[in-house]
Amino acid sequence: MADKKPKPNYANAWREARRLVWQHRNRLAIGLALMLVSRLAGLVLPWSSRYIIDEVVGQKRADLLGLIAAAVGVAAVISGLTSFGLSQILGVAAQRAITDMRKSIQAFVLRLPISYFDSTKTGILISRIMTDAEGIRNLVGTGLVQLVGGLVTATIALGVLFWLNWKLTAISILVLGVFGGGMAYAFSKLRPLFRERGKLNADVTGRLAETLGGIRIVKAYRSERGERLVFARGAHKLFRNVATTMTGVSGVGAFAQLVIGAISVVMILVGGRAVLSGSMTLGQFVQYVFFVGLVALPL
Repeated sequence: MADKKPKPNYANAWREARRLVWQHRNRLAIGLALMLVSRLAGLVLPWSSRYIIDEVVGQKRADLLGLIAAAVGVAAVISGLTSFGLSQILGVAAQRAITDMRKSIQAFVLRLPISYFDSTKTGILISRIMTDAEGIRNLVGTGLVQLVGGLVTATIALGVLFWLNWKLTAISILVLGVFGGGMAYAFSKLRPLFRERGKLNADVTGRLAETLGGIRIVKAYRSERGERLVFARGAHKLFRNVATTMTGVSGVGAFAQLVIGAISVVMILVGGRAVLSGSMTLGQFVQYVFFVGLVALPL
């Protein structure tokens, strides 16, 4: 009876993740501050849309046009500078951490007994050393900071939406909740497939590397046909995995389009009636559309 695959130790993984975050806490704190500044600067353009339509266009306040344009321009400069700072502070730091992780994994593999190398393909080990270390990028890179920044932006935008029109916001939140639940379910099914793709790719690459590296032995024993069959089976398994994930991602994209369409219909019906009744101005409605996008973006 084949041995069951060991279950992943989530406690050890969580402990290691905390250690990595704590080790890079200073850079992450600076990156978080830059991300918050960038997110706040990104709110200037959607906030200004209301005043452009209601004041500049509606009330013919041409004197405000230069002030609004200057504010948007300054916000764009701040956003660009903070994005560059993030890429330098966190992006380079993440790549350095990945390099250190690769070196530590390679040193650990070299300490393993000979019996382990006899039972494991060399190509698989190469793939693991070079590829698996990429998994820490979202922890010590921009991934974690962007997640926090997206949640902060969504929270601020949600407060603005309730202030503009709480009824329309309640309906939009319901639709977005369905969208978030659907996305969570879809990715819970797709995530194992993406993990399996990495393993399949490592297997196929490892076998191919060993075949080409030992091509003299393969030809000496006339094993070309057997190697072709093994490679073909691995390639077809990888193809089926990729095809399944592509279908799933396409389904998620189609579902997202349906949700966007549903929110658009709700905003046209409810928001349009609010503008006609005078409870919302046209500028507030346009501002509302911008902030709905900011809430939906983290999802």
